[in-house]
Amino acid sequence: MPHACTLEQAVDRVLSEIDGPIHLGLPLGLGKPNRWVNALYARVRQMPERQLTIYTALCLARPRAAQDLQRRFLEPFVERVYGDYPELDFLADLHAGSLPANVRVEQFFFQPGSLLECEPAQQDYISSNYSHVARDLNAKGLNLVAQLVAADAAQPEHFSLSCNPDVTLDLLPLLDKRREAGETVLSVAQIHSDLPYMSGDAHVPRDTFDIHIVEDECTTLFSTPNMPVTQQDHCIGLLASTLVRDGGTLQIGIGAMGDALASALMARQDDNDRYRTLLQALGAEAWAGEIAASGGLAPLEQGLYGCSEMFVNGLLALAEVGLLRRRVYADLRLQRLAGSGALDEQGRPHSVQALLDVGLVAALQPSDLAWLCDSGLLRGEMRLEEGELCLPDGGRVTADLSDPGTQARLNDHLGQAEGGVVLHGGFFLGPESFYQRLRELDEAERQRFAMTGIRYINELYRQEELKRLQRRDARFINTVFTMTLLGAGVADQLEDGRVLSGVGGQYNFVAQAHALDDARSILLLRSWRESDGEVSSNIVWEYGHVTIPRHLRDIVVTEYGIAELRGKTDAQVIEALLNISDSRFQNELIEQAQQAGKLPMDFRLDERFGNNLPERLQALCAEHSSLFAEYPLGSDFSAVERDLLRALTWLKSKLRLTEVLELGKATLDAPEPAAYPEHLRRMSLEAPDGVREALYQRLLLAGLQASASP
Repeated sequence: MPHACTLEQAVDRVLSEIDGPIHLGLPLGLGKPNRWVNALYARVRQMPERQLTIYTALCLARPRAAQDLQRRFLEPFVERVYGDYPELDFLADLHAGSLPANVRVEQFFFQPGSLLECEPAQQDYISSNYSHVARDLNAKGLNLVAQLVAADAAQPEHFSLSCNPDVTLDLLPLLDKRREAGETVLSVAQIHSDLPYMSGDAHVPRDTFDIHIVEDECTTLFSTPNMPVTQQDHCIGLLASTLVRDGGTLQIGIGAMGDALASALMARQDDNDRYRTLLQALGAEAWAGEIAASGGLAPLEQGLYGCSEMFVNGLLALAEVGLLRRRVYADLRLQRLAGSGALDEQGRPHSVQALLDVGLVAALQPSDLAWLCDSGLLRGEMRLEEGELCLPDGGRVTADLSDPGTQARLNDHLGQAEGGVVLHGGFFLGPESFYQRLRELDEAERQRFAMTGIRYINELYRQEELKRLQRRDARFINTVFTMTLLGAGVADQLEDGRVLSGVGGQYNFVAQAHALDDARSILLLRSWRESDGEVSSNIVWEYGHVTIPRHLRDIVVTEYGIAELRGKTDAQVIEALLNISDSRFQNELIEQAQQAGKLPMDFRLDERFGNNLPERLQALCAEHSSLFAEYPLGSDFSAVERDLLRALTWLKSKLRLTEVLELGKATLDAPEPAAYPEHLRRMSLEAPDGVREALYQRLLLAGLQASASP
């Protein structure tokens, strides 16, 4: 029986029952019971004879700023949004280089960019596909897992794994086998009152966990506020949205480009004329063949099914407007019916004849009747007697489903197939409004979103026939920060070996795109970036690391267009990527390819792609401003904060903020303080105290003026 106890009692039990090193597994992201982990860590710090190794990913910490001007913006926002969120003490010590000798932290995914300069974290990074994590952690001798769970008073015998069934569901059977072999393995659950109670495989018996912490965790849930969607991101999202096929499958990664894609799909549905006009202005006719082959421009009449390791805010937004609505079923026979068109959008058969047309045997057998009733396709209590079917109203018809009389009577008893879902997700993380909307779902709505183990989503192995039927016309859409001109993608690591984030499931989805019929991997890329006043291309001749090898190249989308790379020669790949690169860098890239012998010396770029410049897109943005919302999925920032964030982003891209002389150059043409009084008050710069604050004020005013929205 599970043992109920306090935080400290749970620590006592772990220390007393696990004899020897403790190997603690914690969920990725949101699902960590931080206060309990801090209690265990504090105790072990004082016990140098005990060894603790923590295996986890995406340890979430409040955003921090190293520079004073940015700090003035962040601190009030962080206080408002993150409240009393308890940070992980071991993470702070890891950053500081002060982990005790008896504690080690191994991670397979970092909060992006947060640990670039942390040598212990870089040295103890585990490069592992997301779908292999349970296997790899079990092999390390994991003997303790701890997780936040959700509870529902109406279901007192169950917990929901809520935001993190991803690795937990794959790991628990492996741990049970080791228990059966005599090993001591413990599992700890703590309820968080604000976690949404999610359905599907995330719904587990309470005795799944050995230890239940009775203290309800009611601190602030960590959230990831929606960030601004730039014109670059919007153009990428618009072009990518043309590659999504109606009735297909969609996976989206986190971030502004994912938000842009969701926004573009909604525009394709609700504002199709303006959507088409903008795409024409973007020059989408140059990729008419690719669009016709992979997607389309018409509204999505059949809707989409979501299959994404991360259930992101954009997918929920698509469900709320009715775009994510294609139901899939865990029952193979039901899925075959759904795929054949025998069921309507709600999962109801069009007629008995429609079931016969896709293979249901006319001579009704007891097993067929049981399945039809259990699956919900037939409503009411029915039974077979001597070749006749007894109906709920007492009537009797022949058990031959091809008989017109039988069909006429049974058509009135057709019901909705049970268990249909519009999304499979492994974990979620998002803005507070996202959690709130999930909490407010009624039971029927909640059942449409099935949280499950990561291997189900990220791999085709096991139940392959079912998955192939569900994942028709799949579009796996992820981001990279660099592409080589030969078609390799970079998303997780710098070429000097330092890890930015992790491979996660990106490789899994790219591999699936090549394994599934009619599926495509679509990599989204900003073609250029600006940092410290220097503009550089994100499409390069070579890079010292790759996440997606070039033999798995497929489709790449930048703000300038679509590159179809699958099955192309190297010269064709190079030309396709040159066509969607920024024109400021095209000549240099052409020369590098020619010097390597990969392009003929007489190569000439098609003149249609010689004006790939931000200025052209800026004009389009101004002309079609309604489709370029800065926060298409909502914002946690106030109007003043949105202005300030835009200004600070502009300043960061233009200047080295730590060098005072360079700061001064931007202040010459700044407006007077009276132009932005609220903004200055928000940054505590309305009355500068000293030379540095006066300089900050002028700098901020310059940034506000330069980045003001049209």
